[in-house]
Amino acid sequence: MELILTRIAKKKGYTIGKLKTLSDSPLKGENNKSPFKGDLEGLCDTLEPTWRDYEHGAYKINGKSAIPEGRYAVVISYSPKFKQWLPLLLGGPEFNKKWSGIRIHAGNSAKDTEGCILVGENKEVGKVLNSRKWLYELKHRIVEAKDRGEAVWLTIK
Repeated sequence: MELILTRIAKKKGYTIGKLKTLSDSPLKGENNKSPFKGDLEGLCDTLEPTWRDYEHGAYKINGKSAIPEGRYAVVISYSPKFKQWLPLLLGGPEFNKKWSGIRIHAGNSAKDTEGCILVGENKEVGKVLNSRKWLYELKHRIVEAKDRGEAVWLTIK
């Protein structure tokens, strides 16, 4: 299963994105510019800490920086901090050295994340609402994909 997170609002204290899943249906028309096969199906909104332009010299501020754009494997593992099973992003050795423990979890504002991705509905400026509902939906889809033997990937752009 492919998850695509497109950051749409890079503000001073937070970053808002749109999370979509890739369906198995064929491409609809030749105008689809997606590099992925299939259609993107909207899932929910996301909230992260401040986006930083790492490619042009920006540096990470612990607990206040969104992770770099890229493609990450997603697994579900138990979080001792949250005392529940949550999606966890895995990257290469360099990513894991700087960004270990990046999860997708519930929360409403940038103060609820220390680098992780919050899911919900962006109905208030700088916030996501109904976060637990959307976390449940996302975990359900990930578990279903894993049960089918599929790898789960998240591309952030």
